[in-house]
Amino acid sequence: VQLQASGGGVANPGGSLRLSCAPSGFMRDYYAIGWFRQAPGKEREGVACISSHDNMTYYVDSVNGRFTISRDNAKGTAYLQMNSLKPEDTAVYYCGVRIAPRHYYTDNTQYDYWGQGTLVTVSS
Repeated sequence: VQLQASGGGVANPGGSLRLSCAPSGFMRDYYAIGWFRQAPGKEREGVACISSHDNMTYYVDSVNGRFTISRDNAKGTAYLQMNSLKPEDTAVYYCGVRIAPRHYYTDNTQYDYWGQGTLVTVSS
C-alpha cells in the first residue's frame, strides 16, 4: 500500500495550488481520505476530509470557503484545491487513507495509511 502525494510548492498570498493523492495497492475500493497539515512546532491538523462513496466532506474552519477536497473514484485519486492561500497555510501537507465504507474521519489517529507529505509554502 502506497500513497503518493504531490503538488506542493511555493505560492504567493492569494495564490492557488492543487495537491493530489494517489493511493495504490489497495484491495478494497472503499476508503475515506483526509488531508492533514503540520506546521513547524505545531500538531498535525485535519484540513479537509472526504468519505468513500457518498463524498461527504469536512473542512476545518480556517480553510472553509478557500479549499475544496474532491476525489475521482475511477482513478482512485483525491485532490485538494487550495485557493486564496495565506501565509498561515504554510505547512507540510499529508494525505491519509482509512479503509471504511462510509463517513469521513477528522482525527489523524483514525487513519490506516499515510503519504510522505508535500511542502506548501505561502510567501511573498
